[in-house]
Amino acid sequence: MPSHEPKEVRLAEAECTEACCGAVYVTIKREGRTVVWDDWRNPDGDLDLPPYRFDAQQYGAEVQRAVADHSWEWPARTIARLLEEGLQQQTQWLDQWECQLAWVSALPWERDRVAVAFFHPGRPTGNDEGPWLQFRHVLPVTDDAPEDQVNRMLRDLLQVDPRATGELCGGSREFAKQLGYPWPPRFRP
Repeated sequence: MPSHEPKEVRLAEAECTEACCGAVYVTIKREGRTVVWDDWRNPDGDLDLPPYRFDAQQYGAEVQRAVADHSWEWPARTIARLLEEGLQQQTQWLDQWECQLAWVSALPWERDRVAVAFFHPGRPTGNDEGPWLQFRHVLPVTDDAPEDQVNRMLRDLLQVDPRATGELCGGSREFAKQLGYPWPPRFRP
């Protein structure tokens, strides 16, 4: 439930990234028995929306219902959610390789795969704290039960160094050099 302290939340991001085509942010706060969404913004341009007000009790019930509802998921999305939950419980595996889980996704237009990404040596904070890279694994989805596929994916991922088996997909040429990795030729100089 939102607190009386306002909190800005990103509701949506452009498919390409926020830095390219924008995102939608709103500030959410509680005012007595009301939850207020206000101060809408898009870093890429104007966004002029009025404040929206919700009964706090109904709002809380609806958020709980939405969090528990997975009926809209397609099989790869279910696998991505369960795989992310499983990986978040396996932090010692990533710690040994100096990695952090970046994200797990299943895109609606790629229903036959799940992508998992890791940061090395840690998640970038934007404070010029040092070099970082991102590695991605693309895992095929089959017709097997989602739980069986998640168990197989977890078993396969947890046996290896994610930096050695993943595709370098983020960071910079200089960061790769500093961390001892070759920069992929498909990336521009």
